[in-house]
Amino acid sequence: MKTVAEPISHFFYSHRLKLQLWDWGTAGKPTMILVHGGLDHARNWDWVARELCGDFHVYAHDLRGHGNSQHAPGALYTVAEHILDLSALVDVINTTHNSAEPIYLIGHSLGGVISTLFTGLFPEKVKKLVSIEGLGPPPTHKVYDPASKRMRRWIEEIRKIEKREARSYPDLDSAVNRMKEANPHLSDEVARHLTLHGTNWNSDGSLSWKFDNFARPFPPFGHNLADIQDIYGQITCPVLLFWGMESWAPDPESDGRAKPIKSHRLVKVAGAGHWVHHDQLDLFLAETKKFLAED
Repeated sequence: MKTVAEPISHFFYSHRLKLQLWDWGTAGKPTMILVHGGLDHARNWDWVARELCGDFHVYAHDLRGHGNSQHAPGALYTVAEHILDLSALVDVINTTHNSAEPIYLIGHSLGGVISTLFTGLFPEKVKKLVSIEGLGPPPTHKVYDPASKRMRRWIEEIRKIEKREARSYPDLDSAVNRMKEANPHLSDEVARHLTLHGTNWNSDGSLSWKFDNFARPFPPFGHNLADIQDIYGQITCPVLLFWGMESWAPDPESDGRAKPIKSHRLVKVAGAGHWVHHDQLDLFLAETKKFLAED
């Protein structure tokens, strides 16, 4: 029977928060960091990490307020805070390895936004970037509304969350079914794995999601379109973009979000929604490995 590789659990600190880090190995190889999306967790990368850890030293961390990482009391969970955490992780890894070599990044959704902005802010630190539906909301999204609307909406959403009970599920199967409702493309095996790593048991035997409900709302600031495009324009490394043709998100080239990234290629994936790396894993791995191997 083939042994399935499992990551080693570590923690690191950023901004006074204790954050979960999963280390897939392999020592001596170039560093790759996988960054998950909102309301998700790092173990969603297991299938990708197992395929890439032969050529890279692969890490994946739980974002603040997600997975096994500490929740941030009173925090806004802004993109800037997430980028700060990624920056801290890169420094920890480089110090541990006594290396300053540029790293490789793969991010999905919010993790793609974090990874892409990090690459623009610190272009000398990134060798190549893969971003899965990770260029942020389209230009027509409410996150770009006037400040008065954004601030009021955020306050109202936070007040509602303060009054709501965290949702629980009576058993694992119920939670798995909810996972499959969110993404009908998931197989039973993948949905169960994501649910097992994404929930905690309550004292009555029910399950609740690990992520902090206060991470749900868009912060009232930090999503200025001109600022984002300016940072994307500073990226100097090659970038591979993925877009699921069944996604709720529009084509990032048709609405201009990808335009500021000078050296990018977009892969449009049929039969995939927002989670391209789950919905079409083999295609995602094939395109990613080809991209990573190019000079």
